Amino acid sequence: MIRSLLSPGASWQATRELVALLTRHWQLTYEMARREVSERYAGHILGMFWSLGHPLIMMAVYIFIFQVVFSIRLPGTAQTGNYTLYLLSGLIPWLTLCEAMNKSCSVIVVNGNLVKQVIFPVEVLPVKSIFASLLNQIIFTILLLGFVLVTQHALSWSWALLPGLIFLQVLLMVGLGYLLSSVGAFVRDLRDLVLIVSAVGIYAAPIFYTVEMVPENLRFLIYLNPFSYVIECFHDLCYHGYIAHPWAWVATLAMSLAAFYVGYRVFRRLKTMFGNVL
Repeated sequence: MIRSLLSPGASWQATRELVALLTRHWQLTYEMARREVSERYAGHILGMFWSLGHPLIMMAVYIFIFQVVFSIRLPGTAQTGNYTLYLLSGLIPWLTLCEAMNKSCSVIVVNGNLVKQVIFPVEVLPVKSIFASLLNQIIFTILLLGFVLVTQHALSWSWALLPGLIFLQVLLMVGLGYLLSSVGAFVRDLRDLVLIVSAVGIYAAPIFYTVEMVPENLRFLIYLNPFSYVIECFHDLCYHGYIAHPWAWVATLAMSLAAFYVGYRVFRRLKTMFGNVL
């Protein structure tokens, strides 16, 4: 089974099939993602304001704590604002990854009534949750860009590569979304496991610290966390201003493509059995 999942022919066929399916149902995916975001704030007095207010408040808290209270400086730098930029550039994609994974674990079970409909394209469900999760990252990134302009008065050329990196992140999240949603339909404990991984993983990735701060004989532990490579890529573009970790880009590209291929293939194999467990 593993060989068939990873074979180039099967992977290419699965990719073409998925792209064609999502293109055909793009409007449905968009509407379901929009509805998920709007339902998140349904009944709130301030409504959709929280989609902007929550990221803005959280960013202000992080900046105040680390730049004003702790005045933390990274090794070899003199400005306290550098640490805030380093922290936020890694924390923003991490929070999105965690939210997408947590939603994916239960998306099939929560939408059981839709899954049981023969004509409904169940492949849309994990993708719409991922697109909904991207909203906060987009808002956070815009605010981060404003923070850089205010503190540094200029943007490095590396920011132009950010859309490409986010595309790789989306591929990774889609693949993980398909994998976790298909397995989560059978193993309901999976979401609890992912929550633990999310809570622990934030400290096992170079988000609050640089790899150089870790004792040299323990640095390999950081890169046992596959998301560390993604975080380093965001640090390259938003903090360093150049490709400081080329091997992290190679790892992120390979990991994103592999997750996309394997995740959808597993989902396609298991989706015929979803009705039996719902």
